[in-house]
Amino acid sequence: MLSSNYELRLIPKEDFDMPKVAVVFWSGSGNTEAMANAVMEGVAKGGAEAELIRVGDFSADRIADYDGILMGCPACGTEELDEGEFEPFFVEAENHLKDVKVGLFGSYGWGGGAFMETWTQRTKDAGAAMIADGVTCETEPDDDAITRCEELGEAMVQAVS
Repeated sequence: MLSSNYELRLIPKEDFDMPKVAVVFWSGSGNTEAMANAVMEGVAKGGAEAELIRVGDFSADRIADYDGILMGCPACGTEELDEGEFEPFFVEAENHLKDVKVGLFGSYGWGGGAFMETWTQRTKDAGAAMIADGVTCETEPDDDAITRCEELGEAMVQAVS
């Protein structure tokens, strides 16, 4: 039984700090952008705040402003990250990833998606805490890939909550 000296009140959910996640991506054909949107859906379903950011609009020194970062890039060339924008960003990001919760996603064409193994290893070598295996799909994401992207977003929320 509560003493009459106490008042019981509900606190609105928005008064609590929600985890904040960055979804940073580069997309040439729109496939990885579709994956990024699905990742965002998963973050929202999980109950966190997320910001969808094209890699050209994000700098590695902003990584510390977030509880976790989800990065998306397709395989380019011979199973490499985009050399124009994403690779230069990621080289700098490697200096900011120690103990950061990270998830990776991206599409590929003919190469089989081996770029994800290399990218994952580089991320681990930078000291990041991988929250799940990287999500890949061949060309345009199908329903299964969209579901796996949503699950990646939800896994990030679990990791940062």
